Amino acid sequence: MISRQRIVRVRREYNQWVANETLEDYALRFTAKSARRWSAARVANTALGAISFLALEAIGGTITLEYGFANAVAAILVVSALIFATGVPISYYAARFGVDIDLLTRGAGFGYIGSTITSLIYASFTFLFFAIEAVILASMLDACFGIPLWIGYVLCTVAVLPLVTHGITLISRFQLWTQPA
Repeated sequence: MISRQRIVRVRREYNQWVANETLEDYALRFTAKSARRWSAARVANTALGAISFLALEAIGGTITLEYGFANAVAAILVVSALIFATGVPISYYAARFGVDIDLLTRGAGFGYIGSTITSLIYASFTFLFFAIEAVILASMLDACFGIPLWIGYVLCTVAVLPLVTHGITLISRFQLWTQPA
């Protein structure tokens, strides 16, 4: 005897939200070659922008002032080499075999719940970095234009939310428009 599947309203709304292709999730899901519509130069430009956070520049400056230029450069080079050495094999095999971050975390022994928690950590990390960027930008608006911090926070939040929710396409477009300035 086959029972009928009951779809609750919450699940139906979730399915409609997930079906919205403007909300990209390339970091978590395999992207078919037919869906890869950007040139290597555009991807590299977007990736370069993603790693040049104002917060990272501020942290690097603080490390340099606190510990000296030679120590800062040595530490940055060592950490960069470690990240590169661990990132290359992971990136290579993930791209070659179409493995997404969920499968990587499950394969590493974290299981389904661990994969979900890992995704939550990644998302939280992204939101924290955007919040730090918003604080830096709001401080700049205050220093340059006299806009009160609380208004700057609101303006930066309103500007950042679409970037976060609409993925790499909007970030790439935004970056192409603003990079010359």
